[in-house]
Amino acid sequence: MSLYDLLRGLHIIAVIAWMAGMMYLPRLYAYHTETAPPGTEFDAHFLVWERKLLKIIINPAMTLTWLLGLSLIWFHVTQAGRGWSFLAQPWMLTKLAAVIALSGWHGFLAGAYRKFVAGDRPKSGKFWRATNEIPFLLAVVAVLAVTLQFGDR
Repeated sequence: MSLYDLLRGLHIIAVIAWMAGMMYLPRLYAYHTETAPPGTEFDAHFLVWERKLLKIIINPAMTLTWLLGLSLIWFHVTQAGRGWSFLAQPWMLTKLAAVIALSGWHGFLAGAYRKFVAGDRPKSGKFWRATNEIPFLLAVVAVLAVTLQFGDR
């Protein structure tokens, strides 16, 4: 087993945890919006579930995903001798764009949680259901970019 294989495996596990949480949270928001008026006991339960999902799973998984991803870049540059040029390859730019978009969506979801805490319902249940699959679609783009490595010179 090499360090690279260990980093790559841990990176994949972190991504799986991040995506699982990111796909579940909008579903919780849909149910929260539709069934728990602000200030009710059920509202308080949803807030606890959402906070735990964000603080225990989603935030740490995103942090690990980024740290391990940057470690893999470091490995390629320093240990594999590929230099920095691979970062300009179309497949890597596509992956990085997907990861940045996922991070932005993560921020949007965290901001929505703060609105729920304040008693606001920032979007409809229909909106949360319609956007539930955004993390999955972005993950498909990132994974296919890496596995196909299109445009690699």
